[in-house]
Amino acid sequence: MLFQIKSYLKFLWHSKNEHAVHSPFVFHLITKCFYDKKPKPEYEVLKNYRKSLLENKNTIEVTDFGTGSKVFKSNTRQINKIAKTAGISPKRAELLFRITNYFQPTTILEIGTSLGLATSALALGNPKTKIITLEGCPNTMAMAKNQLQLYNIKNVECITTEFNDYLQICNLQSATCNLIYFDGNHSKKATLEYFELLLPTITNDSVWIFDDIHWSPQMEEAWEIIKIHPKVNVTIDTFQWGLVFFRREQPKEHFVIRV
Repeated sequence: MLFQIKSYLKFLWHSKNEHAVHSPFVFHLITKCFYDKKPKPEYEVLKNYRKSLLENKNTIEVTDFGTGSKVFKSNTRQINKIAKTAGISPKRAELLFRITNYFQPTTILEIGTSLGLATSALALGNPKTKIITLEGCPNTMAMAKNQLQLYNIKNVECITTEFNDYLQICNLQSATCNLIYFDGNHSKKATLEYFELLLPTITNDSVWIFDDIHWSPQMEEAWEIIKIHPKVNVTIDTFQWGLVFFRREQPKEHFVIRV
């Protein structure tokens, strides 16, 4: 916790708003997406989706996996507590909806479904998109699938798998993922492995979002390595997330933005 407080204070010191941004691409993203305060009807769906989980006091057995297929933790937890502690916040869910709505990706990969709070935001952002969401715990995924069906969200394919296994086995050379949301394993090793495995899917317009880039010293190290990768041209640090763009026409530049 102390590390995260120090990281946040450092972030605040370096962060800017749209007035300090000279890139038209980033300026428009900030002003028309990040700082869009207009109400959206989809926000009510996201609110109700969350509320139904927070009111659910049933318990499920939750299994977490490491970077390999070995189980390292299994315990019984209440669904409402999972939604409260492990799910995306309401503010971030709305921002994720706006990002998806802004870029209109046709294909999305989500690494880490949990109870589907972020999944629903991605799906509602562009109902025509095809989403593949990956989750290691079968019970958590079953709950997410039930929730998505309950709210008539039909553009999501749910796959229960160990992340590394899936990314290594599927044919990524021929795949295209317009948007990837990384929220499955907050470790340096796993984050960098996923990054390298998914590089074959990038296009000039790909958008990658890494969650919890300031979660630990190791995650900050991973973020710094991603920023300097030769294929990465633009990055945006919002503290909670790191956004990565591969636009060849953009000069290499890193932004630290308050949202």
